[in-house]
Amino acid sequence: MGCDRNCGLIAGAVVGAVLAVLGGVLMPVGDMLIEKTIKKEVVLENGTIAYQNWVKTGTEVYRQFWIFDVQNAEEVEKNSSNIKVKQRGPYTYRVRYLAKENVIQNSTDHTVSFMQPNEAVFEPSMSVGKESDTFTVLNLAVATVPHLFTTSFIQGMLNLIIKRSNSSMFQTRTVKELLWGYLDPFLQMVQYNIDKTVGVFYPYNGTADGEYRVFNGKDNISKVAIIDTYKGKKNLSYWPSYCDMINGTDAASFPPFVEKSRVLQFFSSDICRSIYAVFESEINLKGIPVYRFVLPAKAFASPVQNPDNHCFCTETVVSHNCTSYGVLDISKCKEGRPAYISLPHFLHASPDVSEPIEGLHPNEEEHRTYLDVEPITGFTLQFAKRLQVNMLVKPASRIDALKNLKRNYIVPILWLNETGTIGDEKAKLFKKQVTGKINLLGLVETILLSVGVVMFLAFMISYCACRTKKAR
Repeated sequence: MGCDRNCGLIAGAVVGAVLAVLGGVLMPVGDMLIEKTIKKEVVLENGTIAYQNWVKTGTEVYRQFWIFDVQNAEEVEKNSSNIKVKQRGPYTYRVRYLAKENVIQNSTDHTVSFMQPNEAVFEPSMSVGKESDTFTVLNLAVATVPHLFTTSFIQGMLNLIIKRSNSSMFQTRTVKELLWGYLDPFLQMVQYNIDKTVGVFYPYNGTADGEYRVFNGKDNISKVAIIDTYKGKKNLSYWPSYCDMINGTDAASFPPFVEKSRVLQFFSSDICRSIYAVFESEINLKGIPVYRFVLPAKAFASPVQNPDNHCFCTETVVSHNCTSYGVLDISKCKEGRPAYISLPHFLHASPDVSEPIEGLHPNEEEHRTYLDVEPITGFTLQFAKRLQVNMLVKPASRIDALKNLKRNYIVPILWLNETGTIGDEKAKLFKKQVTGKINLLGLVETILLSVGVVMFLAFMISYCACRTKKAR
């Protein structure tokens, strides 16, 4: 009887030990299986989960616009007063809903090339008004003249045409015209062979962003989705030094197994440069744990604050000898047009930039850019890209519309919020195919290890207690 009991206790302890060992062994083995599966599914080739979502995103992507309506246009033009603006919006468009085109796999260097077609569809139900709503905004063509034509003689000739076309520093335009293009009355009278259509994002509809060539990750998973060339080049040819390099991904996905310490590098054609995001926090997105990475203020800092940005300062007067911060001069990639990019409402910009503009209210939560990345796969499941488009306007003595200005203005035109969040059905599918299996494996490992340890300790304690009792 005693032997049977003792043997049973020993057998129970052995079973517990086996379960604990099995749970412990399953952990590294399970991690290896997960890693192997993830590496297979994030490769950008036909048949993988990554490829399916990469070719045509299952996430609805919207681009919202807030337009800065100038309230005192005549006063500014006559007296060089502070510009008073009032933002109006959002005006919302659905974008990035078309599948990638000309997708070509290259087995030699393990890359895949593609074109991303551009198309924007107005969404009235998500907008505050119609595309025909009008605003008083900067005259894009007139403001550009002193930058493209620097000689007094040509400026004088163009001034006659500006006056004849009844153009001035500001103009009234509809949402549709301002965003996607309009025939400018001043440019229509210019005899030079130039495009007469002007718009902040003109041309857009019917065009394509690319050609991109990215690594498909088949030979090296740590390079998946990283851009090799853009429009056939590894460099942009706009900035000096390393700032001109095309680094990172297109922000739709990153190489898998993302750690919090990683700096996520991505390229944005909107701002003609590569930029980066850093870890901020862990959040739960529709039941999926994700890491939130944010664009830091340091990314738009002056060279004095961040020496890495030294090559982006190519103009010393407006930048006050490269001490201004929060705005990026991208005129080099806009054919000389004086375009400046910033965060909305000049968030994180120096006082000299925002001081001449009244009506701005920068807010960190509302105006920052962030990416929510699932750390195991590297997929971006939610994002908000927020940027502001500005134009530099400077005094020009030979142009009547600008001759009364006494200072330079970086005039805000609009700001945009491009957002996308994984849909409910896609989230369920993702949890089923990825996180659900990983969580189940982790649960089995934990149960085996926990039950095994408890059984081993319980039976061993009971065995020892029985032996002690018998010895008495």
